[in-house]
Amino acid sequence: MRHRKKVFKIGRSTSHRKCMMANMLTSLFTHGRIKTTIVRGKELGRQASKMITLAKAGDLHQRRQAISVIRDLDAVRELFDNIAPTFKDRNGGYTRVLRLGKRRGDNAELALVELVGFEANFEAAEEVEEVVADEAAAEETSEGTKEA
Repeated sequence: MRHRKKVFKIGRSTSHRKCMMANMLTSLFTHGRIKTTIVRGKELGRQASKMITLAKAGDLHQRRQAISVIRDLDAVRELFDNIAPTFKDRNGGYTRVLRLGKRRGDNAELALVELVGFEANFEAAEEVEEVVADEAAAEETSEGTKEA
């Protein structure tokens, strides 16, 4: 009987599944959102919630536990330093799985998995990029008038 066994096997061996989840977690924490299939996305959401909960504690033991799962020091650093503090007052529901439709080649259901609040961070980053671009354009015009 499979009571309380909630792991999606995804048709992969254990080692392949663990490596795939580590890669997907790395991509999710570095980019904020990824596109994948529905089944993989649901399992990714579960794993990401566990990692964010570890990161909220933030001590060395939890960091080493996260490294043992994710295996990418830059992604773990991003998780502990930037992502976990944004979720400090939240008790769960760190990810969102949005259905995108079917993939053209094999008709698999696709999903967009993103961190909750990612769109706010993304919009803020776009605003900063616009301000920097405006400042650069202003400097170029001022340099052009100085030369003339």
